[in-house]
Amino acid sequence: MSAVRHLTPLDRFLVEAQRALETTLGDPSAARPYPASAEDPVLPAAARRHAAGLMRINHVGEVCAQGLYFGQAAVARDPATRAHLLEAAQEETDHLAWCARRLRELDSRPSLFNPLWYAGSYAIGTAAGLRGDGWNLGFVVETERQVEAHLDEHLQSLPATDQRSREILRVMKEDEARHADHAEHAGARALPPPIPQAMALASRLMKLVAYRL
Repeated sequence: MSAVRHLTPLDRFLVEAQRALETTLGDPSAARPYPASAEDPVLPAAARRHAAGLMRINHVGEVCAQGLYFGQAAVARDPATRAHLLEAAQEETDHLAWCARRLRELDSRPSLFNPLWYAGSYAIGTAAGLRGDGWNLGFVVETERQVEAHLDEHLQSLPATDQRSREILRVMKEDEARHADHAEHAGARALPPPIPQAMALASRLMKLVAYRL
């Protein structure tokens, strides 16, 4: 039986760099089937741009989730917490791939600032993880609850005939709720003010920029 290899600091850096490049510049593959099965409607130009803007925001949200979870997992102390974070990140990879595909269907593209969004989220995730696993999981809960809320907004705001985007967002919303529930059961700590408010403010800024860029 071969010995288990222990990663050096350089190995870990290369792993994290590869994850960052795959998330922000690559074409991630989903492990699960594409949820959109409805016929793709012929949308007026303004409605198509609006749908693309919303899906670009959702794509950025998944880029941020990848950065946050990988940053947290990199410094998680408990193997069970690390495994939870990496499992959630895998499902977020599905979301990332689905949003990217829907953007292509809408003749649009991801945000130009994806590397910046990822780097900022990774830094926040690392900082949260260094505070301990309870805080790590608390950030998961707060992040997922805020994502659930903005997915609800997008489900209401999408063009009425764009059922393909809705099918994607409904599956994403179910996944986000499950991630938050699992983190709560695993011992998440409630984040004190003003952290949730600061996260919501940063999210609003991201959405304003990502809708167009």
